[in-house]
Amino acid sequence: METVLKATNIVKYFKEPEAFQVLKHVSFEVKKGEFLSVVGKSGSGKSTLLYVLSTLDTDFTGSLEIRGEKLNGWSQNALAAFRNEHLGFVFQFHYLLPEFTALKNVMLPALKLGRYSEEEVEERAMNKLRMMDMQDFALKLSSKLSGGQQQRVAVARALINDPDIIMGDEPTGNLDKTNSQIIFDIFNRLAKENHQTIITVTHDTDFASASDRIIEMQDGQILAK
Repeated sequence: METVLKATNIVKYFKEPEAFQVLKHVSFEVKKGEFLSVVGKSGSGKSTLLYVLSTLDTDFTGSLEIRGEKLNGWSQNALAAFRNEHLGFVFQFHYLLPEFTALKNVMLPALKLGRYSEEEVEERAMNKLRMMDMQDFALKLSSKLSGGQQQRVAVARALINDPDIIMGDEPTGNLDKTNSQIIFDIFNRLAKENHQTIITVTHDTDFASASDRIIEMQDGQILAK
């Protein structure tokens, strides 16, 4: 399997209130279609690592390659365009726009990408909602959906541009066991059937242990990979 993400010797400092090294020479690779969970206690550096991998945090030393492209030194605009096309994000909180329908929320990243007509984007968004079993709620305001439903819409939104990598920061953190299992099953299907790569930071031990591989972090370093 080809390597889709490669982190080499990533070092990250927080500058405030005083200099503190939060990532210490972190190196690993992730293969296409792999479902990876990053675990560790609070403060171990796992969420910081995810933000570096996602190109949202560029203040680090070391090398980050995604799809064979070395992303160090890219402008913020170039990185934003790269993210929108190749990366999908699912956070603990869904960040849906409450005044928009579920369908419109899913459509937004694809409208921004500008690759398809609005009609095509709407059709693609409906297909993603069908994958989440949320098609019957497409025209409902996102603010009227339950927490589990909102998170499924957020996953559909992350998938709209068919990203190579889906990154999750505690994607089941606000969900009960039933909805957590639904999100896990969706991610697992995307990895196995679509060969999309999943990288999630999670405190959910059941979620992590059922994924393909676990990276455990402690004090800014990788213990096991």
